[in-house]
Amino acid sequence: RFFTMGVDGLKKATPLFICMIAVEISDVVFAVDSIPAVFGVTENPLVVFSSNIFAIMGLRSLYTILSKAASDLEYLEPAVAVVLGFIGSKMIAEYFGYDIRTDVSLFVVATLLSGGIGLSILSKNNEEEMEEANGASSSTTE
Repeated sequence: RFFTMGVDGLKKATPLFICMIAVEISDVVFAVDSIPAVFGVTENPLVVFSSNIFAIMGLRSLYTILSKAASDLEYLEPAVAVVLGFIGSKMIAEYFGYDIRTDVSLFVVATLLSGGIGLSILSKNNEEEMEEANGASSSTTE
């Protein structure tokens, strides 16, 4: 229950209501944080508005998956940093009159993110192969 009736007949908020407000505010903060990235890709108001609405609805539920992916994929965070640098550079370039097409921006972002993911998977596979080779060589020497 979000509200209870007080002794004097007034409705009073419960701690659960305060927690819900805090969670929803954090969703809005995460969505506002993504606005520059959306403007880096497009200036279409429908796309900007709808992407932020979907961000508000889904970021909290995807956070656990994203945090697990970020911890498992060691090159994902540097790839995201490069993407943010590209988006910032694109916005500065557009301020000075140089226009970068949306399809080029999406290609760069997708390439950088998939490169970071691919490099992380490749690195992890190489580490596992090295561990197996070291384990096999140490067991044969015993």
